[in-house]
Amino acid sequence: MIDHQEHFDPNSLTEEDFDRLTVGYASLREQIRRVIIGQHEIVEQLLIALLCHGNTLVVGVPGLAKTLLVRTLAKCLDLEFARIQFTPDMMPSDILGTELIQTDQKTGDRQLQFQRGPVFANLILADEINRTPPKTQAALLEAMSEHQITVGGETHQLVEPFMVVATQNPIEQEGTYPLPEAQLDRFLFSLWIDYPSRNEERIIAGEAERILHQEVDIVFSREDLVRYRQLIAQVPVSDHVLDHAVDLVRATRPDDPTCPTETVKPYVSWGAGPRAAQHLILAAKCLAALEGRPTPAADDVRRIAMSVLRHRLVLNYAAAGEALTSEKIIQRLLEAVREPDYR
Repeated sequence: MIDHQEHFDPNSLTEEDFDRLTVGYASLREQIRRVIIGQHEIVEQLLIALLCHGNTLVVGVPGLAKTLLVRTLAKCLDLEFARIQFTPDMMPSDILGTELIQTDQKTGDRQLQFQRGPVFANLILADEINRTPPKTQAALLEAMSEHQITVGGETHQLVEPFMVVATQNPIEQEGTYPLPEAQLDRFLFSLWIDYPSRNEERIIAGEAERILHQEVDIVFSREDLVRYRQLIAQVPVSDHVLDHAVDLVRATRPDDPTCPTETVKPYVSWGAGPRAAQHLILAAKCLAALEGRPTPAADDVRRIAMSVLRHRLVLNYAAAGEALTSEKIIQRLLEAVREPDYR
């Protein structure tokens, strides 16, 4: 596996790369549709997160094919896949790996050798991450943010590309450990999977055997994926779009004068940080590139705002008393914050 910073020259990227990305993206969605019925928006945003080098939190009840979706995506991209089932008794070494004493068969010498854990795969499914204690949750934090881990005072680089898709069950909260805000902020997106429509559920029920054994083709290689990430990072952004992303993020903060006084400010304790604006811009770039446009529009920022901001707002008791969710607050925010007018 390769490191993108060492092997790719961003100046070598061309318009033909954009064309190949657009065609490849359409093919990738088609392959996933062979296995995943419906959930088109979730599939789109998970692909955007992967192309943006971003970790993703997926919230949904059991049985909505979250594991199948991530495993299928790994197959289509020829990525090494690892599923980690989080439990209350799991330790950080179960994820990262551990140092074991090994004996050299020839010399008889004994020395410590590091045995890699499942985090050394390309695409990690952290299943029900809120079921394990904070100490084990935090073991993923360095991997998610720095793409490296530290065990026994020694730093180990993770293989590229690397991405964590964590899942949570929104129903059963007994015996769970909510993720701290610092770790939530490391997720590019928070995606909520809903039940399928009646027609989609009918197909799922009637074609279960076919779906489970459906083969998919490799669309992108690992090298392609790293190259396209460089491509998306180079997409230019206008001042208009940049200002709108920053305006949206700043308006989530109750102490900021731009925060809507009646519809948002009374219900938010803490708003989104600067990383949210970075993620809005990056995801908007990706949307534009996937649709064959040379630069994103403000509408791209608005399309992706729910997934970027949903997990970054800390609501207060007033919001709970009026049964207001982060989604409702963000909807109010989008209605109140208009695009900049430069005329």
